[in-house]
Amino acid sequence: MALALGMENKRQVALVIVLFAAILGYVGYQIYQSFSGPAPAVPLPSAHLAAAASGQAHEAAASAEKLSNSGIDPALHLDKLAQSEDVRYDGAGRNIFSADSAPIAIPTPIQSARPGAPVAPSVQQAIAPAVPQPPAIDLKFFGYAQNNHKDFRAFFLHNGDIFIARPGEIVDHRYKVDAIHPLSVVVTDLAYNNTQTLALAAN
Repeated sequence: MALALGMENKRQVALVIVLFAAILGYVGYQIYQSFSGPAPAVPLPSAHLAAAASGQAHEAAASAEKLSNSGIDPALHLDKLAQSEDVRYDGAGRNIFSADSAPIAIPTPIQSARPGAPVAPSVQQAIAPAVPQPPAIDLKFFGYAQNNHKDFRAFFLHNGDIFIARPGEIVDHRYKVDAIHPLSVVVTDLAYNNTQTLALAAN
């Protein structure tokens, strides 16, 4: 009984040792595969570009021509500098570098380039026409009156009608009396916004 029990223990120990060795072998194989993978056979595109660029550089360096500087004159030629500084503008047009140059005359186009567009006016036509003068105020100031409070009232004659107005009032729906003085009145024509001074008319 004791002999059988001892043999069973030895078999279990041997089985554990075999399993442990198998596990160690599998783990070692996986580690070896991860660290010793196959190297890529095809080079990367960047390597191709670098190789092509280096090849072109070598070809350019081989085909470049070496120039000598034996024919260069390092001396300063003052006469040539003076000639370049003495160049004057002798053209027939306007000198844009001179403030005394008169502006060039631009001719008036005969016909507009756009159909139906009006022709641009000439220089003489471009001058603004004279502003028409407003007509004279046709009121006749023929007298005035003054009350005890020193307030003036003026008497006007317009187209046969007589009007009496104080400062600030409007005569005949058109003329505003601005100020009244003994010998003159200031009247504004509201239609033309024109202010005139009318003298006292002689009898």
